[in-house]
Amino acid sequence: MQRRRFKRILSFPDRPEPEEEVRRLKDKARTMRAGKEREMLLKQARHLETAARLKEWLNSPGLQSPK
Repeated sequence: MQRRRFKRILSFPDRPEPEEEVRRLKDKARTMRAGKEREMLLKQARHLETAARLKEWLNSPGLQSPK
């Protein structure tokens, strides 16, 4: 079985912030009727919210490398 591969269109620094993307996905989902596509958008938004929380946690000043 072959693995699915995805080519990233935007490099890491050029990608939108997760908070902006969450807002965009939720706005788009609000305009759609209930169904599989809408649920997928909301699921993506939840994943991005988790990523935003992890990013904030990793960049927090309380998380310092040992000296």
